[in-house]
Amino acid sequence: MPARTPVILDDLRRRVARLEHLRPEGRRVLPFGLAALDGHLPGGGLRLGALHEVAGGSGDVTHGAAASLFVAGILARLEGPVLWCVERQDLFAPALAGVGLDPGRVIFVETGKAKNVLSAMEEGAREKGLSGVVGEVSGLDLVASRRLSLAAEGSGALILALRRWPQRQDREEQKPNAAVSRWRIAASPEEIGPAGSGRRRLGRAVWNVELTRCRGAEPATWTLGACDEKGRLAETRRTDKIRPANDRAVPARLADGPAQAGRTGPRAATG
Repeated sequence: MPARTPVILDDLRRRVARLEHLRPEGRRVLPFGLAALDGHLPGGGLRLGALHEVAGGSGDVTHGAAASLFVAGILARLEGPVLWCVERQDLFAPALAGVGLDPGRVIFVETGKAKNVLSAMEEGAREKGLSGVVGEVSGLDLVASRRLSLAAEGSGALILALRRWPQRQDREEQKPNAAVSRWRIAASPEEIGPAGSGRRRLGRAVWNVELTRCRGAEPATWTLGACDEKGRLAETRRTDKIRPANDRAVPARLADGPAQAGRTGPRAATG
């Protein structure tokens, strides 16, 4: 009987890990490829096999569009088909392609009713052949988010709940849910010109990327260049100081700066 003790303890640890929505070993993450973000996130990137929430900044539909492109850029750096669940389809396919997500990889599901989006997401999240599942939702409660989290753990897919509409934004952000991380994306009036150009011109859009909640990390805000044609964000030439998430001040004017290249595909977390 004493010889079985380590086996029993290992089994107990696995059960506790499942209850806490954590993988006991071999947990995989998708790095952003930016030291400022990856160095802040547990494991060095966005956890795969988990649920994450992304919302547009309130007050303007352009923020909702930025949130959609942020999500598409993440999915562009994964391989395999993606399920995108909506009440009514209004996505502009070339916009997805512009941030590296081939529309041919995307399976769109139009549910016709908002309440059916979560059901479609959960069904897709249980399929092992999908690399990612997106659902455009107006809200995400604790029960629904727990179901999605469990489904994500079982399949290993990245699940993204996308909230594009500003009307209920602040109220929904106060509600608890089981998402591993919660993000808020706002379009900035600034733009990044070509590296070394020394002049301002129409160029790469800039986003205020806010991590409002994350297990194992403090809230933070970054000002970054929008996703490029490979889904990669770009650091700006300003100081990469992480600001508290409740500091919503408009950042100082940005200098020109290049995107940081690097490996951004999935990898195993180191911690």
